[in-house]
Amino acid sequence: MTASPGRWRVLIIVENLPCPFDRRVWQEALALRAQGHAVSIICPKGRGHDKGYELLEGVHIHRHALPVEADSALGYGLEYALALLMEFALALRIALTRGFDVIHGCNPPDTIFLIARFFKMFGKRFIFDHHDINPELYEAKFGRRDVWYRLLCRLERWTFATADVSIATNESYRRIAIERGGMSPSRVFVVRSGADLSRVRALPPRPELRRGKAHLVGYVGVIGKQEGLDLLLEAVAYMRKTLRRDDTHFVIVGDGTELAAIRRLARELAIDDCVEFTGRIPDAALWEIMSTADVCVNPDRANDMNDKSTMNKILEYMALGKPIVQFDLTEGRFSAADSSLYARPNDAADFAVKLCELLDDPARRAAMGAIGRSRVEAGLAWHHQIPRLLEAYETAMTGGEARANSPDSA
Repeated sequence: MTASPGRWRVLIIVENLPCPFDRRVWQEALALRAQGHAVSIICPKGRGHDKGYELLEGVHIHRHALPVEADSALGYGLEYALALLMEFALALRIALTRGFDVIHGCNPPDTIFLIARFFKMFGKRFIFDHHDINPELYEAKFGRRDVWYRLLCRLERWTFATADVSIATNESYRRIAIERGGMSPSRVFVVRSGADLSRVRALPPRPELRRGKAHLVGYVGVIGKQEGLDLLLEAVAYMRKTLRRDDTHFVIVGDGTELAAIRRLARELAIDDCVEFTGRIPDAALWEIMSTADVCVNPDRANDMNDKSTMNKILEYMALGKPIVQFDLTEGRFSAADSSLYARPNDAADFAVKLCELLDDPARRAAMGAIGRSRVEAGLAWHHQIPRLLEAYETAMTGGEARANSPDSA
């Protein structure tokens, strides 16, 4: 089986999350499939996604076991090494059966280029989908620049050197690909992780989710060290103990390596009666909670990683028409603009004050929510990103030079 002109066989490799749970990867796969390309995905298994093989909406999904969920530098090294071996074995199997013309590698980690280098010897192309800046992510998790940090910097450089085209999630990442990765600007494309408006749907509020309180504040996302859930809980404690506010219920939706520690902190701060942890939940339940929320929050702590990264949860909050409170970070402000209030970086007390300002002003909340929804509809929704994705593929597969990619706007 060979690819027809303009029709390619795509192999997407992602190690961070299973598909279709990884929304960005799944949206990319469906967009490529809709254009007539054959799409296969290699990803890890995960809760609710434990089949080794599955054909969904015309996309072939191959999942491998991931016996290690790391929370240390050595653990991450073991996890990534095991994942790389299983990804390579599955890629070989697909190459000998269904075949592929291009590998679309999604980090973290920055090791998939090793598989791509092998297959490039046989004429395959490599598109690097830059989801995380791993040196900064390592520093955010462990607070140091040691031998592991230097190794991640080298892996990043080698990844960019191997890539025929790089896809960046925002302009900050695009600059890294060009300035730190040495890539030609004409081969770096910004494809934002836009909200899919056919999936993100506001539902009628359910007052009982407020648990008897006047207000509900929602958070959805990963619960890790860099996500700043400890700062959010400190803000909740400040609201209750200093501002004397006990009229708000908080719901934290998501899972991660820090969930147990964050639960303990809620108990230690004596706020566990007003903070609810749901873990991962189905989309229907998620949209009910977020549709009921008066304000949604993004407490990502200020560091180099978060300052340069676009968080999917912000765009989903905006798609639901919800006002936001977050710390003042470059890409967070670019995405949300006037649909958010911005607390001083890592200042939990100021975060609490900003939150109370919004809770006490329903008219302002409504106006900010409308701004966010309008920004998504005008340029940040997923359907606006598909042409850029397809242009990146056209450039990678034809070997030509694309037009100069100018900074995007919203």
